Amino acid sequence: MEIIFATNNAHKLSEVQAVLGDGFRLVTPRQCGIDEDIPETGATLEENASQKSHYIHERTGRDCFADDTGLEVEALGGAPGVHSARYATDGHDFAANNRLLLKNLQGATNRRARFRTVISLILDGREHLFEGIVEGHIADHEAGCEGFGYDPLFIPDGFDRSFAEMSPDEKNAVSHRGRAVRKLAEFLKSIEAGRNVK
Repeated sequence: MEIIFATNNAHKLSEVQAVLGDGFRLVTPRQCGIDEDIPETGATLEENASQKSHYIHERTGRDCFADDTGLEVEALGGAPGVHSARYATDGHDFAANNRLLLKNLQGATNRRARFRTVISLILDGREHLFEGIVEGHIADHEAGCEGFGYDPLFIPDGFDRSFAEMSPDEKNAVSHRGRAVRKLAEFLKSIEAGRNVK
């Protein structure tokens, strides 16, 4: 199955492709001639994911999906949340975001946090939502060089290593995005199986 994934983030693309497996071919907006930034003006992860998938579907008429992910830190009242990608600046400056997060958590004893991913799939013109959550905590310093974003700071429950210290396969097995994408994959495979029966 060929499906558009509304991202031009190469790290995210490879993560999702690895979880979906060989039965799916992901196409990027750029490969469809969409070079502009896709709007993300929603107040929630659900709204942003939905806005992005509808944006792509309206321009291509093709099946597509989009995700939005937020890091929700208890001591910061759920921040950065929906603003995770642009926490420190208007751009996707991962290093600046991590510096600001550590600064805002200075002296905090509660470092509990969770990553949450919401996927909006538009298939045959209908929208379906999938969610993945992983609980953990924020380390007091960055560690590791894999992954992207807040991965060097986030340590999932049950581990003593950050996401950035894990192999891609290890991270995908427990991550928020991995969990959401597996739900997406199960749904798509069930649809495909139903089509093949007819």
